[in-house]
Amino acid sequence: MRIGILFSRIRQEEKLIVQALEARGVNYELIDVREAVFDLERPSAWQQYNVILERCVSHSQAMAALQILGMWGIPCVNNAHVAQVCGSKLETSLALTAAGVPSPRVQIATTPEAALTAIEAMGYPVVLKPAIGSWGRLLAKVNDREAAEALLEHKSTLGSYQHSIFYIQEYVAKPDRDIRSFVVGDETICAITRHSAHWITNTARGGTAENCPITPELDRLSRAAAQAVGGGVVAVDLLEDADGRLLVNEVNYTMEFRNSIAPTGVDIPGRIVEYVLQVGETATSWPLVTAVPNGATA
Repeated sequence: MRIGILFSRIRQEEKLIVQALEARGVNYELIDVREAVFDLERPSAWQQYNVILERCVSHSQAMAALQILGMWGIPCVNNAHVAQVCGSKLETSLALTAAGVPSPRVQIATTPEAALTAIEAMGYPVVLKPAIGSWGRLLAKVNDREAAEALLEHKSTLGSYQHSIFYIQEYVAKPDRDIRSFVVGDETICAITRHSAHWITNTARGGTAENCPITPELDRLSRAAAQAVGGGVVAVDLLEDADGRLLVNEVNYTMEFRNSIAPTGVDIPGRIVEYVLQVGETATSWPLVTAVPNGATA
């Protein structure tokens, strides 16, 4: 068994994963995606790995690598489909809606004028989110029309894809916490509540974590959300509305977990490694693809 760990920055999470691999005597190699070269006609250099664990910070770098590795038939955790769906808030919302997973109401607009109409119809406050993003960055709670007009103008001026598609989500009046659950394969292994006086509760933004018991409802929704995006190893963010109903807010495919190990008492990196080993052991052998003249393969 040989595992490749694809990364763009060594965080505490990657160090913990390496420790878990070494504790199990697993043969692994760290692969810096910033230095990697994928020769589309010569995949054999990558076929030394039974499975690739993707841990890139950059979504675009991860997507390029996972699409290529997937084309070559190399098992990846997570695969390109999961990364694509989780990396786009729109695609995540579409997947959750199609699977019947309860989530906050979302409206999409492609112009500032249409976005303002949608916001006014939904009612203040609303949350504006970038189409692609993480760590709670570039989120905006919009409390009134003046704020909406200013934010929409700013997003239009910035002009990148993250700002040209207007993702408008209803504001859920949750308590001073939200819930993050961790799903590995088909099991919800643990969960935390993230507390903050700010409406954004990400631990990357200063939120504090406490253990959250896995109730049957939390387990059901977490596994349903993970299934909706394609499974694998994911973190599911949930909100509690005023009636205590759980709503799935987002699903993360390369999640951070260092602040969740101590409060839950669960060996999260160890569980990830065990799942990766299982994927590597159960994956079918892939045919070796080599380049031949005229673009054919053999």
